[in-house]
Amino acid sequence: MAKKRVLVGMSGGVDSSAAAALLCDKGYEVCGCTLKMYDNSVLGEGYGEGGCCSLADVDDARSVCRKLGIDHITLNFTDEFGKHVMKPFADSYIKGETPNPCIECNSHLKFDLMLRRAMLLEFDYIATGHYADIALENGRYLLKRPADRRKDQTYVLYTLTQEQLAHTLFPLYGTDKPAIRQYAEERGLINSRKPDSQDICFVPDLSLIHI
Repeated sequence: MAKKRVLVGMSGGVDSSAAAALLCDKGYEVCGCTLKMYDNSVLGEGYGEGGCCSLADVDDARSVCRKLGIDHITLNFTDEFGKHVMKPFADSYIKGETPNPCIECNSHLKFDLMLRRAMLLEFDYIATGHYADIALENGRYLLKRPADRRKDQTYVLYTLTQEQLAHTLFPLYGTDKPAIRQYAEERGLINSRKPDSQDICFVPDLSLIHI
């Protein structure tokens, strides 16, 4: 039987890197994928050196793929990211609302555009480093909370459809962050001790959005 093929969204962080490694260990045919969301040059001098979704993160994702012996590709979604994430965020913020760009990014890009591209490339699944679980019960896919409730990310995944859930894997569902870091270190991944990113990826200086 042919191995199931998985396209793993890799941000350069330890969670998505560990997800790729775990899938390799389980016998899947894995390919890493980094999404280009915007032109780093518009975010100011030096931003390409660090921070979520920066050029340094792309390099980390590629390094992990080389370590794991898997291919790495980049998909350019800059136009779509501007339309579905950045502009709605700015419009909502100006209105005094509290937008969550991660929900829109997951809904429109990671689990829609990336999944559709994966299907065109004849992958069976996509996977990410989100802490969440998927279960099939009575013929219906359910999004469930992970073992590590402190890292629960189901709140940014609630828009996923049945079709999307059927073709998505969350390899980190049964473990916690300390164990993931230890696993990544044991696997020799370059980003095993990389700090978590909690910023808004396209706002390098959060003081810029204070109004």
